[in-house]
Amino acid sequence: MSDDASLIAASLAGDNAAFGRLVSAYQDRLFNSLLRVLGSREDAADIVQDAFVQAYTKLNTFRGGSAFYTWLYRIAFNLAMSHARRGKRTASLDDRKSLVGDEPMDGRPTVDSGMMQQERAELVHAALGELSLEYRQILVLREIDGCSYDEIAEILDVPVGTVRSRLFRARMEMKELLSPRLHFERIVDTR
Repeated sequence: MSDDASLIAASLAGDNAAFGRLVSAYQDRLFNSLLRVLGSREDAADIVQDAFVQAYTKLNTFRGGSAFYTWLYRIAFNLAMSHARRGKRTASLDDRKSLVGDEPMDGRPTVDSGMMQQERAELVHAALGELSLEYRQILVLREIDGCSYDEIAEILDVPVGTVRSRLFRARMEMKELLSPRLHFERIVDTR
């Protein structure tokens, strides 16, 4: 029996601490994904909290046909879609900038390259914020969370073929959004 399965069984038997361990195991990763999808720390935190409440109340419906993490993500992303449809909050520029953490450096101590990496990361995150929620969601799941096509299909409740086509279109849209910006950056760099 996997750790998740034993924690789920213990939770269903009334051990609240077991569910707390599931929350601890997945809350940061879920928050980071939702932050990139929604663009707002407050919205992401609210959705994570709501997702765990829903998961707790519906835990008896979890059949184990998928990983607990996948099931939880599906709950969270359904909540995020509903939230986005209601049009609650839009991300500010400051929210978008907060999405950009420290980028990994290649070991060469040049200030210019670090600044350029930071600027590129900001461009990518800004472009990500311009995508439709459908495309943003699929890019975050695949490129940031590293989910497989099968996991994404299960989370979004769509066929794998749909995942592939949406991912292709999302990547093309990102390329269209980034091409002019990165081209301008290359022109500035050649001075």
